[in-house]
Amino acid sequence: MDFELTEEQRAFAQTARDFAQAEFAPHAALWDAEGIFPKEAIAKAGELGFCGLYAPEAAGGLALPRLDATLVFEEMAAVDPSTTAFITIHNMATWMLGTWATPAVRDHWGPLLTTGEKLASYCLTEPGAGSDAASLKTRAELVGNAYVINGAKAFISGAGSTDVLVLMARTGDAQSGAGGISAFAVPADAPGITYGKKEHKMGWNSQPTRTISFDNVRIPADHLLGREGEGFKIAMKGLDGGRINIATCSVGAAQGALNAAQQYMQDRKQFGKPIASFQALQFKLADMATELVAARQMVRLAASKLDAGARDASTYCAMAKRFATDAGFTVINDALQLHGGYGYIREYPLERLLRDARVHQILEGTNEIMRVIIARRMLDGDATEAIR
Repeated sequence: MDFELTEEQRAFAQTARDFAQAEFAPHAALWDAEGIFPKEAIAKAGELGFCGLYAPEAAGGLALPRLDATLVFEEMAAVDPSTTAFITIHNMATWMLGTWATPAVRDHWGPLLTTGEKLASYCLTEPGAGSDAASLKTRAELVGNAYVINGAKAFISGAGSTDVLVLMARTGDAQSGAGGISAFAVPADAPGITYGKKEHKMGWNSQPTRTISFDNVRIPADHLLGREGEGFKIAMKGLDGGRINIATCSVGAAQGALNAAQQYMQDRKQFGKPIASFQALQFKLADMATELVAARQMVRLAASKLDAGARDASTYCAMAKRFATDAGFTVINDALQLHGGYGYIREYPLERLLRDARVHQILEGTNEIMRVIIARRMLDGDATEAIR
């Protein structure tokens, strides 16, 4: 068991850190304040391969292990969790399309998505199907050589500003459950697609969020991903990686907050000396660092399990997502507290990091659902030996 990164992994991380400092740091506060979706900066990330980190090489991706991808995402999220989170969603959708699309669809969209020239949204959640994703009602009917799609999706990141939608829709009857769901690649400008208003959110303001409505949207039959009825399985495979990605964004945001807090404690003076000299605050910083390291190692363990195709990878992904998003938020909140009143104003990054990280405990499956996933596995007879 080796916890040390290779030289190549360190180089990936350093490249991402340098990129984030150059392209995100000067603008992140403005993007947040004015709700700007920085497509040009995302395209620059694509030039470095960051828009197709683990997409297959056949689609133009780097086909990196998920562990290596976490190193890149963490460094970018330390500066701008919102923009980085969108890039992780784009990576997930790009991987799904690159893995399950027909050769013609993959060859068209793959190079465009992996370079960041075009962007993708992931469309699973519906107004009435959030945690209970298998109850989704959007339908896709095969009519001749085309699928006709009707329904609606909600809380879709990038909606209205992206180019292709990786969509989950029901092809079976209303009682078919998870087995009646299929996945599709849908051009975002297809006739019959309309986008709702841009949602006003607590955080994640550098990426738009909208509802999407589908009214007799026709797509060629070869835009099916995988086979009919495999959509929910594809969605869950995507979400295992997505949970690691969002957990990583929390780790990165917490690292950014810890960096700021450590520096602030050295600079800020009260009662004639730096606040770093007060043992109570030293202990707080120690606890923050300990929680952050634990979260990071859990995320990397889950990523390694997913890379290895381990039987219990989904359980570890759920554990990592639950723990890292909770711990990350706590670390950021403590860092804000250490800044006192300055942590609450926008001149400092703490309040933005806090607002951006809060939603990580909700999306890609709420942390309550993560507990359900973990508990179901832990009630199996071999669980206490298998999950360690």
